[in-house]
Amino acid sequence: MIAIDTNILVHAHRADSPFHDEAIAALASLGRRRWAIPWPCLHEFLAIVTHPKIFHPPSPMTDALAAVEGWISAPGVVLLAEIEGYGQTLAEVLGRAKVVGPKVHDARVVALCLQHAVSELWTADRDFSRFRGLAMRNPLHS
Repeated sequence: MIAIDTNILVHAHRADSPFHDEAIAALASLGRRRWAIPWPCLHEFLAIVTHPKIFHPPSPMTDALAAVEGWISAPGVVLLAEIEGYGQTLAEVLGRAKVVGPKVHDARVVALCLQHAVSELWTADRDFSRFRGLAMRNPLHS
């Protein structure tokens, strides 16, 4: 199963993104097969696209929530949330990658993916290269 990181969602949502078309195409390529979005990525998406210091103008919250609803209701989408044993998985990911500070968010995404047997995370964020056990691919530069 493939999981989608925040930055791909942001590029797909924001028509002013230089990678908008590529992100839309990447999501469309998933078709009806099973794919996933970690809940933390949806939270981060909402925080980023509605932030007035990041986008001028920011996305209205109603538009951002409509995008989330569209992804959630897409055929084959699985939302990744914490399940039993998550704390141990997170601790292992943090320890192996020697993560502290803001990178804990990335470790959380990786831990969720590992717990839910995700085989590949689509992201444009090179910071994920520090984590082992989960393949990463940037679908914007295929």
